[in-house]
Amino acid sequence: DRADARRGLAAVADAGLVYDLLVTPRELPAALDAVRELPRLRFVLDHAAKPPVVSGERDPWAWQLAALAALPNVDCKLSGLVTEADWEGWQPEQVLPYAWHVLDAFGPGRVLFGSDWPVCTLAASYDEVMSLAETATQRLSEEERAAVFGGNAARAYGLGT
Repeated sequence: DRADARRGLAAVADAGLVYDLLVTPRELPAALDAVRELPRLRFVLDHAAKPPVVSGERDPWAWQLAALAALPNVDCKLSGLVTEADWEGWQPEQVLPYAWHVLDAFGPGRVLFGSDWPVCTLAASYDEVMSLAETATQRLSEEERAAVFGGNAARAYGLGT
């Protein structure tokens, strides 16, 4: 029931907690509604909403993600992209456009790197995932990279405060 879900999310906000939002592209419209309806709750979108990397499709995922990024109470984890690609034959050039879209939509101040280990090992080693993330963020300043690779997570989850 939608009302029950909203009450539960409001309780998360009342407790000062963060809600990790794991959705697929099909569920992005409902996620957008929830984030809009609960502006005092901080959301962290997991795995960039699991874009369809394996098919190479970008829309509607790309524009729906951009709509979500326009809301100030949501951050996005840059994680899990390799497991949305062809596990046996993915190439960085297939995955990087999705990572770049996340960085462009949310900006480096609201993106949190996540390795998705050990799940990532279905498609890539930890070192390959790190290399991909480093390539995706190489155009960022050192300060922005530090935010993506730790600072933003500390801020979003209230760690070390």
